[in-house]
Amino acid sequence: MEAQQGSPMSMLFIFIIFGLIFYFMIYRPQAKRNKDHQKLMSELAKGTEVLTSGGLIGKITKITADSDNVVIALNETTEVSIKRNFIVAVLPKGSIKTL
Repeated sequence: MEAQQGSPMSMLFIFIIFGLIFYFMIYRPQAKRNKDHQKLMSELAKGTEVLTSGGLIGKITKITADSDNVVIALNETTEVSIKRNFIVAVLPKGSIKTL
């Protein structure tokens, strides 16, 4: 018996299908997440309540345009300085008081 070889058109069709699957399942959702995160970073301001990737919840007390760091007040006496990229969500005003 002789092995059958696919036609070049069927191989091209398979590559196109895999390319589309890659685009719609991997690239496009990741690009959307990056765009949303960039929008979140641009909206940060002093007084904004945020959630960090480490699970810390606090209010931004100091933010500078030229620095990559943000100072967050966890409570009245404790402040931490973190990288801006570690902020994952902006919380509604008053979220800290309800905790």
